[in-house]
Amino acid sequence: MNDAHHIAAVPEHDQQPQQRYGDEQPMSLELGQLVTEMSRPVPRAALSARAAAGLWALRVFAVLVSLMVVYAFIGQLR
Repeated sequence: MNDAHHIAAVPEHDQQPQQRYGDEQPMSLELGQLVTEMSRPVPRAALSARAAAGLWALRVFAVLVSLMVVYAFIGQLR
């Protein structure tokens, strides 16, 4: 079997990168369908306990850094 014939037999979707579906999805919908799909809530992702703890630590860090910035700003006003 020659290589040219084998390459032509591969379906188009196998030759395209995985992002093809994401790129073409909004283009194939009418405006009303797109609005309906975009307004539908997305379910929460199932996270491991380690990932959830990491996200909570990130939230606490963001709050602490924000408080530090506010404190420094108020300190410079005096």
